[in-house]
Amino acid sequence: MQAATHLYWFRQDLRLRDNPALAQCLSQGETIALYHYETATESHHEIGAAGKWWLHHSLNALNTSLNHHLMLTQGNALVEIPKLCERHGIQSVCWNQTYEPWRVEQDRKLQEILRKLGITVEIFNGSLLWQPEAITKDDGTPYRVFTPFYRKGCLHATPPRKPLDAPALTSLLPRSDDSLNLDDLHLLPEVKWDESIAAAWTPGETAGLERLDAFITHGLAHYKKGRNIPAKPYVSRLSPYLHWGEISPHQAWYAALACGNDENVDHFLSELGWREFSYYLLHHNPDLQSTNIQTKFNAFPWAENESGLKAWQTGRTGIPIVDAGMRELWQTGYMHNRVRMIVGSFLVKNLLLHWHHGEAWFRDCLVDADLASNSASWQWIAGCGADAAPYFRIFNPVTQGEKFDPDGAYTKKYVPELAKLPPSLLFAPWEAPALALREAGVELGHTYPHPIVDLKSSRERALAAFATLKKPS
Repeated sequence: MQAATHLYWFRQDLRLRDNPALAQCLSQGETIALYHYETATESHHEIGAAGKWWLHHSLNALNTSLNHHLMLTQGNALVEIPKLCERHGIQSVCWNQTYEPWRVEQDRKLQEILRKLGITVEIFNGSLLWQPEAITKDDGTPYRVFTPFYRKGCLHATPPRKPLDAPALTSLLPRSDDSLNLDDLHLLPEVKWDESIAAAWTPGETAGLERLDAFITHGLAHYKKGRNIPAKPYVSRLSPYLHWGEISPHQAWYAALACGNDENVDHFLSELGWREFSYYLLHHNPDLQSTNIQTKFNAFPWAENESGLKAWQTGRTGIPIVDAGMRELWQTGYMHNRVRMIVGSFLVKNLLLHWHHGEAWFRDCLVDADLASNSASWQWIAGCGADAAPYFRIFNPVTQGEKFDPDGAYTKKYVPELAKLPPSLLFAPWEAPALALREAGVELGHTYPHPIVDLKSSRERALAAFATLKKPS
């Protein structure tokens, strides 16, 4: 049996470049590189179906970059990692910090177990520009509003470290015979629904760096305004690579800064700041995924509407840009950021359904499903977060479509049954003249659904529901 001194534990940092814990571990001597797939967790902490697809292909890419030396285990990390350490004579373990509350608690317990075994543990920050505990107001309390958090807190703190080069792999040991094979993790779906996602994405560090370079070269100069137009290629599409750690936020930060500091660069950096803020909120609100930050929303009169939820999930609401977004999500594992706000507002306000439904569906369907960002974003759109959009800000999906998809290119791509409608009629086909519908081959209720809810009356219902929170109990 081979003996190794050091163990590197890959988490949400599936890369070689700018990986501080990996660099430290390899510099100390012979190292085993491990990815442990956690199965001993609650169902709401499990990786969603789209995320499992991404993870499979990301691990395959990582294994290739490690000269096929990546070791795999699965089960309970508190059991499997100590067992592995004892089998291989491990003296030290290195990993990069993760921030999901259940992982934080698991890390604490694992450190105790390993230290009782006489094993040194070293933990690094490879995932955030600023550690959450390092950013506080002048009085030492945490920020609750994004702009001062970012502008006053982050930008006046110690600047993010510069990215690190990839370490040499000369001290990396081949994987041992007790390693699982990637297929043993059963991450890929048994029913092949993933072909369209595979056509849209290439997971892995190399693909992430290529995507970053493409965005910096072609998208960044148009970012501030262009990021709102879902048919244009001006969003970064870096979120899955950042979530899985195939690129680091430090790499994205300094790649953008190298282009100068105009309004587009500033806006992109602030979006990285929003990612930081989501983790900051999670750090200070460990139950962010399940509990309203604004406790008055605990009394909100959410509706029950299974058929409405199903129509929303499947892109059959009869509201074209909402359906386009939900179909983009299902087909590609991703949704444009502007459309995420539109579909989110429609769910929690026009349908009056609890934001938990949206959080859970996105968690299962998004390749970039991130507990911090997903939870914080749903609390933002629902109006119950720390720094949230006011609940009475209700997106009108008709005017949103007209403004941000003016020629209908995005909507028609994902709702092809409406492709022959002119843009002036596309976003409210229920108001279109019968002749125009007939000429476009649209039969409402047959080729495309009638709206499942009236936008005006549902808006009034949402405002009335919100008004009940202001009344004394």
